[in-house]
Amino acid sequence: MGSTSDLPILRKAADFLEKMEIPFEMNALSAHRTPAQVEEFSRTARDRGIKVIIAAAGMAAALPGVIAAMTSIPVIGVPINSSLDGQDALLSIVQMPPGIPVATMGINGAMNAAILAVKIIALSDADVAERLDRYRESLADKIVKANEELAKIDTYRFKV
Repeated sequence: MGSTSDLPILRKAADFLEKMEIPFEMNALSAHRTPAQVEEFSRTARDRGIKVIIAAAGMAAALPGVIAAMTSIPVIGVPINSSLDGQDALLSIVQMPPGIPVATMGINGAMNAAILAVKIIALSDADVAERLDRYRESLADKIVKANEELAKIDTYRFKV
């Protein structure tokens, strides 16, 4: 994350990764204030076993793109709503030059970033794929149960 003020948003990603039993690192790194540390993190990520990077930032939101420029590991960007309703961060992350892609989630979309990261990891890890499948089934179960509850509610029938 670009700043610890982003932690409430990124906590959703951390919680999901824990639920999926995916080990992860969590760091506050700033492309503008700690560029040497960002470079060190990016260049050594593969050696530490990192398979996907979720990078969140607000305002100028340079962090995801700077990390993507320094590693071949997939980077998922999460624009944070810290100013201009997050539009500045969204545009900063999504408008990457050719050759430096960053998969970009919606504003404050840390949960979807974590799910996409798990999907990428699941491509080469059958155990992770099985846990992800169970999670996806639970999503469907929630909707089925919600519809069962809705069916119990008396509603007015409109005739056409």
